[in-house]
Amino acid sequence: MNTAAPALTPTTRALTWCLHLLVVGLLALAGARAVTDGRPYWGWVVAAAIVCAAVYAAGPLLPRVRLSRRAAAGWLAAVGAGWLLLLALSPDGVWVAFPLYFLQLHLLPRRAGLAAVAATALAAITAFAAHQHAFSAAVAIGPALGAAVAVAVVWGYQALYRESEHRRRLIEELTATRADLAEAQHTAGVLAERERLAREIHDTLAQGLSSIQLLLRAAERSLPDRPDATARHVEAARQAAVDNLAEARRFVAALSPPALDGTTLAGALERLCATTGARHRITARFQLTGAPRPLPTAQEIALLRVAQSALGNTVRHAHATTVEVALGYLGDHITLDVVDDGTGFDPERLPAPDPESGGFGLAAMRARMRALGGTLSIESASGRGTALAARLPLNPAAEAVQAAQAVEAEPEARP
Repeated sequence: MNTAAPALTPTTRALTWCLHLLVVGLLALAGARAVTDGRPYWGWVVAAAIVCAAVYAAGPLLPRVRLSRRAAAGWLAAVGAGWLLLLALSPDGVWVAFPLYFLQLHLLPRRAGLAAVAATALAAITAFAAHQHAFSAAVAIGPALGAAVAVAVVWGYQALYRESEHRRRLIEELTATRADLAEAQHTAGVLAERERLAREIHDTLAQGLSSIQLLLRAAERSLPDRPDATARHVEAARQAAVDNLAEARRFVAALSPPALDGTTLAGALERLCATTGARHRITARFQLTGAPRPLPTAQEIALLRVAQSALGNTVRHAHATTVEVALGYLGDHITLDVVDDGTGFDPERLPAPDPESGGFGLAAMRARMRALGGTLSIESASGRGTALAARLPLNPAAEAVQAAQAVEAEPEARP
């Protein structure tokens, strides 16, 4: 009968039924004792008990009593009136005061409920003393103690209920927060994977397709006067397509680049320079400095992709005749330098990346280096060529520190 609770739980439902049974049992007890004791007015006692039980039974059946505190207060007043009638006829009606305490505390606001309990206890003490034709401490102890117990039990239950509701809300908030966090982590993972895929596609398939396009244009220009040159360009384009197909298959299988299969990073870079020089009108030279050391696969792939992207930019945009690729093992760092003698550009005035014209290469290279705790710097000017320098730490434990330093020291140039 707690109208404040949003829904009855199995525990509160059981307590409610216990309260119903207690009220009915005490009313039946009052009527039965009046009959068995042979009181001259036992019929009035039984009638009052039946009326009180009927009024009480109507409460749980009326929806308004469950939904409206005012209707519940009216029903409680009717039950109280029936109880007072019974109390005036029989001293056994005093026992019904105990379940009434619980009803009043549950259905009325705290102050009103406490006042109703006090009034009920006073009425019970007064009526019982009148039936006994004497007043004593024993007469007052029973109803007063029952009222105190009811107040303690109900207020304690309400405190536990509020704590339970507070914990339930906290659990719901925690569940919602965990769901939001999982969604945010999923979104971050998707974005990170999308960025990784964009870098891989730009540094492999996009570069290869651009190379094929340049070779086919060269073959088109040599037709029909130079069939031998045309055949060489077409063969180079076919080989570039084969290489890109291998890259695409490895890319789908999430394996290491085929350029690193069966060779070292230095060997892969040397082969990259040879392939670039054979396919395009440019002299590409490779230089190794220092004693090679075993590198994590992620670092080898990152440096190879940076070299591929840098050489692709040189071939497409720099109009260079010579490009130098240098790999150096220097102390606790490994460096990759790509220097060309092309037209150069102003790093501070780069066009915004565009799906048609490109412009994503430098951003991808910087992202690769930053992810591994490294740095990427570019020096260039119009007519003075371009020098690109990538630097990675050889000590994995120092990567976090190097990453923080890289963010502060990184130039403001954007691709």
